Amino acid sequence: MKLLQRVCVGLCLLSPAFVWSQVENPPPAPAPAVSGPEITGPESTSDQMLTPPPVSGQSFPISTTSEERSNYLRGGLAFTSAYTDNAVGPVAGHPVSDVSYSVAPFIALDETTPRLHIVSMYAPGFTFYQRESALNEQDQNASINLQYRLSPHVTLSGRDGFQKSSNVFNQPDLAAAGAVSGGTQEANFSVIAPIADRLSNSGNVGIAAQFAANQMVGASGTFTNLHYPNQAEVPGLFDSSTQAGSVFYALRASKMHYLGVAYQYQRLLSYPTAGQNETQTQAVLFFYTLYASSRLSFSAFGGPQYANVGPQFPETGSTPLPGSHSWNPAAGGSLSWQARRSSFAMSYSHVISGGGGLLGAVKMDSANASFRQQLSHALSASLTGGYAQNDILGIANGISENGHTVSGSATVQQQFHQHVNLQLGYTRLHEDYSTVAVLAATPNTNREFVSISYQFSRPLGR
Repeated sequence: MKLLQRVCVGLCLLSPAFVWSQVENPPPAPAPAVSGPEITGPESTSDQMLTPPPVSGQSFPISTTSEERSNYLRGGLAFTSAYTDNAVGPVAGHPVSDVSYSVAPFIALDETTPRLHIVSMYAPGFTFYQRESALNEQDQNASINLQYRLSPHVTLSGRDGFQKSSNVFNQPDLAAAGAVSGGTQEANFSVIAPIADRLSNSGNVGIAAQFAANQMVGASGTFTNLHYPNQAEVPGLFDSSTQAGSVFYALRASKMHYLGVAYQYQRLLSYPTAGQNETQTQAVLFFYTLYASSRLSFSAFGGPQYANVGPQFPETGSTPLPGSHSWNPAAGGSLSWQARRSSFAMSYSHVISGGGGLLGAVKMDSANASFRQQLSHALSASLTGGYAQNDILGIANGISENGHTVSGSATVQQQFHQHVNLQLGYTRLHEDYSTVAVLAATPNTNREFVSISYQFSRPLGR
């Protein structure tokens, strides 16, 4: 078992180098995909297997099929004005509201070749506040998502997303912020300090090989990092990181039905003011995927997950608390549907995950959903929502940061002429973490925004 741990951790470190060494002409550096960084794999032929969502490491597509376009270079400029009722936390017992103005140029590349599909984006930005000028910020958003076919039956995939901002709501594409994944290993960014300096990075790299007509094996490595440069802005929250690796076997029982098993290893770290809290997990998960059609799929997974919690350093002192170990059930499911004018995705998981800023690893129940409707040729609407319950492992003596997050967004987008888009939206965030100081005093955030963007697109290779 220790050997498997070393193999999985090694994948996290070595897989990126392996990916790029196999590409004769490496893809360009990260460059907003206005439709979000999600990527759909190539359609399977009669003998070609798909990588099931529980082990693919990819997000479900948000766009409808009528919006799908590839081989385009896009760019432009977006101006966003937003009102939030919780800009700087409580003052004299009441949250302080403010109006912000953001300017964000962007460039995006969506390219498909017979062997490579790549979606990349880069969107810097500047945000100014009407009253609280000390909150003015410079944003950085970048992502890359690719699939590269080494041979007819061997596919490499990778994704990476980076964000630097003091406002978690500042996204390159506000309508695409609620991406849903059916994976068993996902970053936990559910604990949100709405206005605080924050650096986050999440990535995945994997390889899948079909070695027989109906059998596939694969391996992947994932990592996440969360860093708060100014700890005084987020009392009760801490830096965290995750490294994980997995291997899987999948069997295509019929054209529509896939069965499989995966072994997963995680190393979950958080960094309180004294010491380092570490948890290691191992899991054997069985999964099933139904491909009812090329646009409709359902997946489920479940199995035992073992957690080894090391000595824990509580926030209130440097004396470590003893470690512990336990067996826990892990389970989840997902559904993705994509039609010409509509798309819908939802997922649920019950797993041990990184704390995402809390004091240690957590037992997490998470549910997410996203719906998008193309109302007319130029008008679309989207709804996203999420819920996460985080229960910390291994912290005793009455010290608990357990709590939950509930969020939801609604947006409407209208296209004027060929290059101008207007987007209106509302976001509601509620967090119940009574012992996290930065969240306990003002648990609710409401945000209304309007965004106007100028966009251009140029076909590639035509």
